[in-house]
Amino acid sequence: MDTVWLLNVITQGEDSKHQFKANVKRSDSLAQEMVAFSNSLGGMILIGVNDDGSLAGLTPDDIGRLNQLVSNAATEHMRPPIAPVTENISYPDGMVMVVTVPEGISKPYMDKNLHVFVKSGADKRKVIAREELQRMFQSAALVHADEIPVRNSSIADVDQGFFSSFFEREFGESVADQGISCARLMENMNLMRDGQLNISGALLFANRPQIRLPVYIIKAVAFPGNDIADEHYIDSRDISGKLSDIFREAMSFVLANIRHVQNDQSFNSTGVPEIPRIVFEELIANALIHRDYFISAPVRLLVFADRIEIISPGGLPNNLTVENVLMGNSNIRNPILASFASKVLPYRGLGSGIRRALKAHPDIEFIDDRVGNTFTVIIART
Repeated sequence: MDTVWLLNVITQGEDSKHQFKANVKRSDSLAQEMVAFSNSLGGMILIGVNDDGSLAGLTPDDIGRLNQLVSNAATEHMRPPIAPVTENISYPDGMVMVVTVPEGISKPYMDKNLHVFVKSGADKRKVIAREELQRMFQSAALVHADEIPVRNSSIADVDQGFFSSFFEREFGESVADQGISCARLMENMNLMRDGQLNISGALLFANRPQIRLPVYIIKAVAFPGNDIADEHYIDSRDISGKLSDIFREAMSFVLANIRHVQNDQSFNSTGVPEIPRIVFEELIANALIHRDYFISAPVRLLVFADRIEIISPGGLPNNLTVENVLMGNSNIRNPILASFASKVLPYRGLGSGIRRALKAHPDIEFIDDRVGNTFTVIIART
């Protein structure tokens, strides 16, 4: 870092990665800024710069005092503590201290009063929404949405025939042969706790999971044109049921609303989908398994004349990027659900599903919208 770098940053103004401070007198206020950066994508606090970008400048005495203040803010006024890096840049009108705060790996970070802050543009805001706090705990692998108990659920909600068939198929023994109750067996399989199904147990094995989890469905609509604002539609369904039911009906919906071509088949054949079936198998399965279940919203499956969109609640987890995903990297957001998914869906869990989809149909776009908190897959139609 040098004077040229500093002037370039100041010229661009404050944003979600750069905060200007003319001076700082209190450790607690500085700690709140560092908490916000740690809970977001990291950033820099430039002390000695006015809000309007003019240089306030710091004296050598200021630098000595601020070094102690930064240390106190990072260790005594934050939970957990962090280790920011400071650098002093000389300027004719005084010095500027640059405090670099990396993105934290132990979110959520809090101030000494246990308040959580995140960056919101160039400002910070206090986090009060439960779902947002839960996602922070999730990013630190402290809690996962799929293990959260479903209120008022019980073993009575389980489709006993479906679960028994699944168990015998996977383990080669009947449930009755285990010598323990079905509820205890499901607890041992991490599908129940204290007599209540968790989200994984309900979505996988409940007879009617949407009684307790009404928003965890797929809303599917087929439009005649290319605009979601179109007042008319060809087909529309709210697809509910077990995860396996939702997958099967979503596949049926999309295949029924796209063209089928004859290719080299006989005249009486049903034809093959204009987009290979494996593309939808991989992408719909991923949407159901990897969506953010802390967000109370459905997956949306939209068929347009020129494209198909699959919109999942929640951006990519943690530091995963679209580029990582295209290379086959994965980060499992719902580990219990993922561990069972390969047994009820065409899902392998090896990070290769998107690459298989792209191999079969290269014209697919992936959009990770961190602001809107969605992940969208756009499949172009031929």
